This record gives sequence, C-alpha cells and structure tokens, in this order.
Amino acid sequence: MTTLGERFARGRSWMRVHPLAFDAALALGVLVCMAAGSFVDRHGGPHGAPDFGGRTPGASSVLLMLIGAAALVLRRRKPLGVLLCTGVVTLVEHLAEDPPAPVAMSAVVALYTVASRTDRPTTWRVGLLTMTVLTGAAMLFGSAPWYSQENLGVFAWTGMAAAAGDAVRSRRAFVDAIRERAERAERTREEEARRRVAEERLRIARDLHDVVAHHIALVNVQAGVAAHVMDKRPDQAKEALAHVREASRSALNELRATVGLLRQSGDPEAPTEPAPGLAVLDELLDTFRHAGLPVQLARTDQGTELPAAVDLAAYRIIQEALTNVRKHAGPDARAEVSVVRVGRTVEVTVLDDGVPTGQPADGGGHGLLGMRERVTALGGALTAGPRYGGGFRVQAILPVTARTGEAT
Repeated sequence: MTTLGERFARGRSWMRVHPLAFDAALALGVLVCMAAGSFVDRHGGPHGAPDFGGRTPGASSVLLMLIGAAALVLRRRKPLGVLLCTGVVTLVEHLAEDPPAPVAMSAVVALYTVASRTDRPTTWRVGLLTMTVLTGAAMLFGSAPWYSQENLGVFAWTGMAAAAGDAVRSRRAFVDAIRERAERAERTREEEARRRVAEERLRIARDLHDVVAHHIALVNVQAGVAAHVMDKRPDQAKEALAHVREASRSALNELRATVGLLRQSGDPEAPTEPAPGLAVLDELLDTFRHAGLPVQLARTDQGTELPAAVDLAAYRIIQEALTNVRKHAGPDARAEVSVVRVGRTVEVTVLDDGVPTGQPADGGGHGLLGMRERVTALGGALTAGPRYGGGFRVQAILPVTARTGEAT
C-alpha cells in the first residue's frame, strides 16, 4: 500500500516526464477559475457582498478567456510569447468590458512562468512592465475608483507572480548547483581512487622488480659457478648450488610476501612478516658476498629510527644498486656501501670500481627508474652515474621523516 508521500513523488515524476500534459491540465484549471469568477458580481449581494450568478460574461469575454487559457499550454516552450498573448487579451478585456472578466489570471500564470525560467534582470524588466500596463489599464478604463480593490488586486497578483517565479528559479539553481557539486565530488573521488590504485600498482611493480632482479641475478651467478667447477671441484659446486637453493628460497618468500599485499583483508593467509629494512642490511650484503662480490659497509646511522617507507626504500636502493654491480660491473668489481645520517636526512651511497661499459648500470631496464620513483615519492633526491676513472655511483638522500600518508 503506497503512502501519500510516495504518490506525491510519483506524481512529480510523471509531471517531469509529461510536461505538456501538465500544462494542459493547468490551462484547464485556470479556464475553470476564470469562468467561475466571470459569473461573480463583486458588489451585487446584500450590503455590497459578492453575488455569484449576479452577472453573465459576454461572448467576447468567453473568447478571450479561451484564448488566454489555450496560450498557457505552450508556456514552457515560449514563455515570453505566452505572456505577451495573455497580456494582450487581458488588456483587451479591460478595454471592452466593465467590469472585466478575470482574464488577468492567465497573465499572472504566464508572468510566473517567465520569472521561473529566465534570469533575474529579465524578470525585473518584464515584471515591472506587465504590472504597469495591466494595473494602469485597470485604473484608467474601469468605472471603479483607481484605488479600488480590483485594481490593487491586479497589481498585487502580478507582483506576487514575479516574486514567486524568481524564488522558484533561485531554488532550482541552488539545487542544481548542489547536485553538480556532488557529482563533481563523486568524479573527484573516483579519480582519486584510480590514482591510488595506479600508485599501488607501481609500488608493487617496483617491489617485484627489486626482488626478482636481485635473487635471479644471484641464482644466475651461482649456477654459472656450479656448472664451471662441477667436474673438477664438486665440493665448490655443491656450495654454489646451496647458495642457489638459498637465494631461490629467499626469492619465493619475498615474492609471497609482496603478492600477499594484493590479497583481500579477509583472506586467512595474509603475510605477517615485516617489510625488509636496514636492520637486516648485513644479511643482504652476505648474499652478495657469497655470490662473489666483495662488499664493504660503513654506517653512521646507529640509533636512527626511520619511518617504514624510508627504511624500505633505503634497503631496496642498496639491493638494486648491488644487483646492478653484480650484473654489469664485471667479475672483478668490488663495491662499497655507506649509510650516513646527515642532519634531517639519511644518505645511502653505493660505489663500485667495475669496468665502464658505456651503458646504464641497470642495462637499460627499470632499476634506476624504480629507485628514482621511490626516492621522489618520499621527497628525497637520487643521483646515479659513472665515476671518474671507472665504476658507477648511486646516491640517495632520504628524509628522516617521510611525507604524511606515504605507503610503506
């Protein structure tokens, strides 16, 4: 069973879908009201009271009422034209009949339509002109005194029609502005959500690249060593294969942790291991030393607590830089890693003395690009390039305090 509010909402929806039918019904209602008012003698009853049926409208009045009501059917399509038409028939009625039939009702509705569908300056100009012409005609051509209620009523009804139409137009504009603001906010939220998704995908892609590039490079090196010494030194081959197994296990663990970030919060196997950082830097360097890359470490950042995003970025930069050294600096290269606290920043530097190849240290891949994106996202700076006399240098300056809202 529908409620009164539901019926009202359904009726408004129907009127929006069928505006011409609503205007036809409105025109019919105005015609009925004008016809009923034309039979009233305002002062024909006892003691000057109105007398219904005290007069009968003439044929010209009936025709003018029909024209004025019919014009209202087109009030939405041509509001100014309808106002002109109803104003003319009202003026003609005041000139031809005394007392006139209430044809002015159609002009009042037309003026309301103009005020509700145009701007305020147009409402002021058209409203004042309509009020002046119709009120002046009623005062000049009627037998009643100029200050009679009938004449002042024309002035009051036209003024109220203009004011009501302007109020409706203002409210409609206000509602449209609120709706547009809400739609714009919704679009902004969607764009922000897409941007965050793109940033998260980029971050995960960087992590996957760092993990895969580092461990696969170590596996490749140790597998090559094992293949080279398999026949002559089987013990050394077994040791190399053990390093391969350890590197592959570490790669799988880190891949599982990284991919686990994509799992939904309700999944039971979400990763619980903390993200790597400078606390396990020695373990990282040991993996490179086992792969045959001599690495020296110098640190002056003891006691510095870094934000998780900065800690992870420093770890990944060292990991990627050493991986590039192992892949591109030659078999005799040596590396130096330094982590230094300087004021409100931490400087991470990776040097090597490898033979220059004339190519980027990451072989034209995404290593340097990923490092630079990490550092830029945290508000730091990264420089990378060949060293004078041979080798390569990577230096990242990271803020001790990460930007608010940075993902780890």
